[in-house]
Amino acid sequence: MINSSIVRCALFAIGLAMASRMCEGAGLKLGDICRVKGQETNTLQGLGLVVGLRGTGDSDAAPTARALARMMQLMGGPMGIDRTGNLDLEDVSEARNVAMVFVTAKLSNVGAQPGDLVDVTVNAINAKSLAGGTLMLTPMLGPRADNPTVYAMAQGRLSVSLDGPATAAIVQGGAKMEAAVTASFQQDGKITLVLEKDFASFDTAQRIEDEINSLSSLTLGDPADASGRSTQTRARAIDQLHIEVSIPDLYRENPIKFISFLLSTTIQIAGHSSRVVINERDGVVVIGKDVEIAPVLVTHRSLRIEAGGSGGFVQVGDANDVPANAKLKSLADALNALDVPAEDLIAIIKTLKRKGDLYGEVVFQ
Repeated sequence: MINSSIVRCALFAIGLAMASRMCEGAGLKLGDICRVKGQETNTLQGLGLVVGLRGTGDSDAAPTARALARMMQLMGGPMGIDRTGNLDLEDVSEARNVAMVFVTAKLSNVGAQPGDLVDVTVNAINAKSLAGGTLMLTPMLGPRADNPTVYAMAQGRLSVSLDGPATAAIVQGGAKMEAAVTASFQQDGKITLVLEKDFASFDTAQRIEDEINSLSSLTLGDPADASGRSTQTRARAIDQLHIEVSIPDLYRENPIKFISFLLSTTIQIAGHSSRVVINERDGVVVIGKDVEIAPVLVTHRSLRIEAGGSGGFVQVGDANDVPANAKLKSLADALNALDVPAEDLIAIIKTLKRKGDLYGEVVFQ
């Protein structure tokens, strides 16, 4: 419950102002709403051993014993052989200061080069706690199990968060890249733009296609019509998420320059004027200007508010020209003026949507 009416008013004012700007349609740089395909975050993974624990390691775990015995053998340790010719696990079966762990590392969307240091995350499989442990040298592979390439080697002392689980830890700069992970951004002379999920729609994809295809011929080096626009179709919207763009011959030897120019191009996109976004945890409501509600009578505790139609206990909307359907923004303004808490406004919006009297999309965060 938000106790301060001043805080409520500020939240409503900020939310409605944001909605107003958003709804009017905004001019944004292409690079702000999409990325070039190939510029993705990559994950490396490995299976390693943590030593130096305080009796909180794996207990009676045969895989841990086998991994430890194998590591000791590779490092020249004196390991016995049983009658079948396999490593004798008797010497390491009682180890309680060792744990087998999953090791992961996330690489930047621009890739990584040999020698780069990357943070790694370590998660226990069976151990009770990783506090005080040290990760032994661990080969890091790519996300595909059928690719045996070792991209990095990870090791180092673990750091366990004080307010997190004791079975998870990190090693700052714990992985050293051994092979390059490149972020390929072109294929067959084309690049693919990937819209961010908040902007992905058929309308936005078509707008981007039209904007790129209307660029000046002088800029792209293409044949031009009488108005100076390129006569060659360079962009094609594949779906609501992807737009394929051909690299002009003028930039064939320098595609980076073309991509830089392309991502700085301004695109006019449609706003989400029929959307309501609700953050219940913080009590924030953002209402689009075109969200309407059917003529309803809202009863809230000792208050009664009639929205839409003619007349009413509290006028909602323009007194000179009351539409058949009132704006949800006007109802929110009326409730705010009557000092109705944000939680109650959210409850009213939920009820209107559930009843089918709210004409718009409601998104909860």
